[in-house]
Amino acid sequence: MKPLAFIAAPLFVLAYGLLRLVDGLDGERGPGFAWTAGHLAFLAALALFVPIFLELRRMAGKGALATTGVVLAFVGIAAVGAQFVIDVVVGFLSADHAAMGEYFDRVQAIPGVEFAIYNGLPFLFYLAQAALIIQLAAQGKVKAWTPVLVVLDFALPIVDRDFIPLGAICLLISFLPLARQAGRRSAHALAA
Repeated sequence: MKPLAFIAAPLFVLAYGLLRLVDGLDGERGPGFAWTAGHLAFLAALALFVPIFLELRRMAGKGALATTGVVLAFVGIAAVGAQFVIDVVVGFLSADHAAMGEYFDRVQAIPGVEFAIYNGLPFLFYLAQAALIIQLAAQGKVKAWTPVLVVLDFALPIVDRDFIPLGAICLLISFLPLARQAGRRSAHALAA
């Protein structure tokens, strides 16, 4: 599962980014098939990041820094996951894009939701991921370019969300060597 997760997670993020582009072709995003399918693809990616983060922790030596990174990553996964579940539910409940805006306004008006689900805690997912990859690079366990690609994965969409597919490709490239390492470890464990 772990080697496959390193490949599948970026591919699900890529699917989300491409579906998001398709969804916006009419000038609005959501509700509809592309909105729902894209968000479900990203939720699948988030689920795959659980074993990825655990494997990154193992690769980094399971120390306090790596463990803290994983804990923060899981908080971030929960926050991003909540955001995407809200998006899916709002999409199902809404007849059109305007109705979605009304639902989102109501959700975001709840005290603490803006920070916990939208503008604060979700960044822990990305920051912890970068921190773990940087730790692996500092230990010489991944190439120096790997953290650059991981940071590009979440920096490009900050510039423009239409760059999500490009960021996902950067993530996939950065994760390919990690998938090979995890695969070798799994094969060695099975042989032992």
